[in-house]
Amino acid sequence: MSYSDEMMGSSEDGLLDNIDARTNLAGTNKMEILLFSLGSEEKFGINVFKVKEVSQAGKITRTPNMPRGVDSIVSLRGHVMPVLNLAEFMGMKPASPHQTMMVAEYNTHILGFLVEGVDRIIRVDWDKVRAAEGMLSDKGALITAITELPDGSLVSLLDVEQILSNAFGEAIVGNVERVESGHDLCVFFADDSMVARRKIAEVLDKMGVKHIQANSGREAWDRLKTMADAAQSTGVPLHDQVQAILTDAEMPEMDGYVLTQHIKADHRFDGIPVVMHSSLSSDANRAMGKRVGVDYYVPKFDSMILSTTLRPLLT
Repeated sequence: MSYSDEMMGSSEDGLLDNIDARTNLAGTNKMEILLFSLGSEEKFGINVFKVKEVSQAGKITRTPNMPRGVDSIVSLRGHVMPVLNLAEFMGMKPASPHQTMMVAEYNTHILGFLVEGVDRIIRVDWDKVRAAEGMLSDKGALITAITELPDGSLVSLLDVEQILSNAFGEAIVGNVERVESGHDLCVFFADDSMVARRKIAEVLDKMGVKHIQANSGREAWDRLKTMADAAQSTGVPLHDQVQAILTDAEMPEMDGYVLTQHIKADHRFDGIPVVMHSSLSSDANRAMGKRVGVDYYVPKFDSMILSTTLRPLLT
């Protein structure tokens, strides 16, 4: 595994010092994750691009009538955000109160995660990251993937979408206008989050559009190549079978940036737009997508923005 690390600073500036360099990861099938502890021997991680700041939490006053694991609602430099005690939320019992707070940005929303402490940033290859679906532990549903460090220890990557869904409920898909002759149209989408796949399928169903889904970038590329081979052998344009490709950015084995590179490098996919649908909503991530040829960028999860972006592409 390709591996490097750097010690974490406690300030936002320390965390983001190399943000420009990190945009160069687009297309390398690598990502950087922040390692942190919840008071057990297990190691946990979160994508660096999701983290805005790491600081001491200070005194947290519990807010009444909050969902389990949500300690409070606090104001941080003008941002009102919920603070989740991750250990409690994941059914763990830490020996002492957690006083380190990771401030994360998710779908343009800001929230805080209380953890025991942060360790360092490491760089990993996505092809060494494995999906965690089917894990038997109680907290397995809140882990999206697992990777291994050079010393043989495992790192569990948080499924932030599932955590927020469990805490606050899933996003509601409102009224979505149907697409004329949608039954003749198809969107291919790839996402490793079960919550995201369910919501995307719900939007497309309401649009009356057929869909094909994959659980990872690797699975998506294998299926897309099979479809392209079949179209080539029959002489039927691939665009007649799939009109748009929707991809997440973070996925085990192959991320959305490398998937996009493969699609754009294969002339059989000419004329089929790639839409990146990601919780990584910063300008840096948009720049990464543009660098590899993403045609449109949609932040998760707004059903109206998603349907409005896809509608003109379905012709």
